[in-house]
Amino acid sequence: MARTPGIPPPDIDPARERAAQALKTPALLMMGMGGLWALYSLFGLYRTLTPAGMEQMHAGIEKALAVYPPELRAQARAIVASLLNPTFLAVSALPGICLNGLVVFGAWKMKNLQLHGLAVTVAIICCIPCCGPAWGLGLIPGIWSLVVLNRPEVKAAFATK
Repeated sequence: MARTPGIPPPDIDPARERAAQALKTPALLMMGMGGLWALYSLFGLYRTLTPAGMEQMHAGIEKALAVYPPELRAQARAIVASLLNPTFLAVSALPGICLNGLVVFGAWKMKNLQLHGLAVTVAIICCIPCCGPAWGLGLIPGIWSLVVLNRPEVKAAFATK
């Protein structure tokens, strides 16, 4: 059976299709930024925990500590050494990796008009510079998503399925 151009197939709800189209771009931006930031964090964690990475970090710290007076260098070195503990580095990287993974998952669900509450949550996470993707660049798709997600017709599209 030939389809008439301009008329949607009977199983596609036009209101739901418009809502999906309105959320497509911000969701894709959130998925892209969140995914890249999660991968960047994983790479940074891997690089930091390798012996060569730790060596390079220690060399940079020694260079930075050279500006301190000699009597303060030992104290500063001890403080920095406690912060460069591999366990501390791994634990401190986990929240960013997890939050950006959640942003990717929530944006994917948003794009598919599923789980409205999760979609709103990840849009808010994107708006928080230290939590969302790319340290503040997530503000653009985050606010865009929140505006679209709060439209009554978009909320209704999430409810139907």
